[in-house]
Amino acid sequence: MKLIAGLGNPGDKYKFTRHNAGFMALDYLSCQWGFEFKFESKFNAEFAKTNRNGESVLLLKPHTFMNLSGQSLIAVMNFYKIQPQDIIIIYDDIALPVGKMRFRAKGSDGGHNGIKSIIQVLGGNNSFDRLKIGIGPQPNLPSEVYVLQNFTQEQLAELKEELPRIKDAVETYLAEGLQPAQTKFN
Repeated sequence: MKLIAGLGNPGDKYKFTRHNAGFMALDYLSCQWGFEFKFESKFNAEFAKTNRNGESVLLLKPHTFMNLSGQSLIAVMNFYKIQPQDIIIIYDDIALPVGKMRFRAKGSDGGHNGIKSIIQVLGGNNSFDRLKIGIGPQPNLPSEVYVLQNFTQEQLAELKEELPRIKDAVETYLAEGLQPAQTKFN
């Protein structure tokens, strides 16, 4: 069983903000793979189950807001007895340009509060995989302001063009693992 968590902030106000790139990726997977998210109060998240390559895949969009993403994630992990090595987190990365993505194995939070929250609830364990979606370059603005702004029309078009590639990357990751996905898509 694998768990894919896309990070973002709930509500229409945040729907097209840069910080919601993870939610956008999962929404695209939902359309392409033919499943629907439903709100699960016990996880405080939109949640779905599907099957890929004969393996159960859980998908999660926390409604805890970005800075508390770990609370929702740990609830699912505890309920389904999922280990950190069976998780991939999809989220925005200010250091990557829009239209780029990068897989990464464990590591620090890199200043991302959603990842910081997840590492905290896991007791410092950072051995989960990540798929970073570029939202940069950051202009001369504080990052907390920049990430909560909507994508420009041009950036949103670039992200939409990247979504099929993100889907292919996630499918490769699920079928073949992290290293082949890194080789193909980083």
